[in-house]
Amino acid sequence: MIPIGFLEFGIRDFVEVLIITMVLFYLYRWIRGTFAIQAAVGLVFIIIINAAVSALGLTTINFILRGILDVGILAVFIIFQPEIRKLLYSLGQNTNLDRFFVRSNPNTIIDEVIDAVRDMSHTKTGALIVFARTSTLQDLVDVGVKLDAKVNSELLKTIFNKNTPLHDGAIVIRNNRIVAASCYLPISQNQNISSVFGTRHRAAVGITETNNVFVVVVSEETGRISIAKNGSLTSGLTIQKLRSEMQEALGDQDIDEDDVAFSSAQSELKLS
Repeated sequence: MIPIGFLEFGIRDFVEVLIITMVLFYLYRWIRGTFAIQAAVGLVFIIIINAAVSALGLTTINFILRGILDVGILAVFIIFQPEIRKLLYSLGQNTNLDRFFVRSNPNTIIDEVIDAVRDMSHTKTGALIVFARTSTLQDLVDVGVKLDAKVNSELLKTIFNKNTPLHDGAIVIRNNRIVAASCYLPISQNQNISSVFGTRHRAAVGITETNNVFVVVVSEETGRISIAKNGSLTSGLTIQKLRSEMQEALGDQDIDEDDVAFSSAQSELKLS
């Protein structure tokens, strides 16, 4: 034990402080940029005011504030419902075990998507492609237009063509098959997402916040290629970088440098 003034601080106390600090840090990361952080500041403000009122002996105001704080637990569950759901999902998700339970998409699936994305990027055709990894996304599939089709670049370009009825929304690829089209995804409320990104990109982030999925996005305005995973968005990808990201997220085979160079050369030839 280490004496600090009239307190004794030992190893157990240090561990407890460290755990509490880590919990608070990760809680802040989960709710940062959302409405929840503003609500949390409001709750802390009420607690501070209540302590000051109690110290000043203002019994009536103290009684009112205590009444508000008595329902605080219920209010926390109501206000922070999206963040609590996201937290529970994150705790239940073990990405290290995903490889044992999910069959990775073969390289042919990635090649078909790459070919489609390349052409849609050139023609500025908006696209939203969701790869369901360990998440079934059955709720999205049920409200979308159900399909059972092989992943094919021509089919992907046809679905997202502006003149087709299925172009609005996302497609879901599960178990190497296109299982649904015209699926509407939850919109992320993360305020850290730049205002230059529209509904399509916010939907891509939204579905990755509560599901173990990988999303490819093509901007209708700029043709820019983006990906979303684990609640984050990466934009401005080249075809080569997209292939690398898809291999890492969906594939189970390592690519040596010669394969990457060969794929990059092929992509450059097709672009020219």
